[in-house]
Amino acid sequence: MDFLALIDPGPDGGLAALFLASFLSATLLPGGSELVLAGVLKLRPEQLAPALALATLGNTLGGMSTWGLARLLPQRADTTRLDWVRRHGAPALLLSWAPVFGDALCAAAGWLRLAWLPCLLWMGLGKLLRYALIAFSVT
Repeated sequence: MDFLALIDPGPDGGLAALFLASFLSATLLPGGSELVLAGVLKLRPEQLAPALALATLGNTLGGMSTWGLARLLPQRADTTRLDWVRRHGAPALLLSWAPVFGDALCAAAGWLRLAWLPCLLWMGLGKLLRYALIAFSVT
């Protein structure tokens, strides 16, 4: 089966698949939203702006869901492993796009009860920059 046919069921279907892939790949589930973004843009380069916006939105919302779930966890006394996140605060989430430890940063920020709005903004900026780099290298 052709990969591109899976992500392009119609003019807007590819964008919906991109949003879903972006959201899910920002959670603890494995995903490859970068490949979906590249595929959508190969098929429809004219959808650069909406594809970039939806990938960023989906991935940021996925990261914020990890932040929110971690915020619900009870805190322990020993938080020495989180000193780096505590020291840098919400700007540390600029690296939330990174594989493996990006999800952990989102969870740490929620568990430390960092304010949601700065976390959302820094997380969104980091994810936007990553997707923009991919998008502009494909188109």
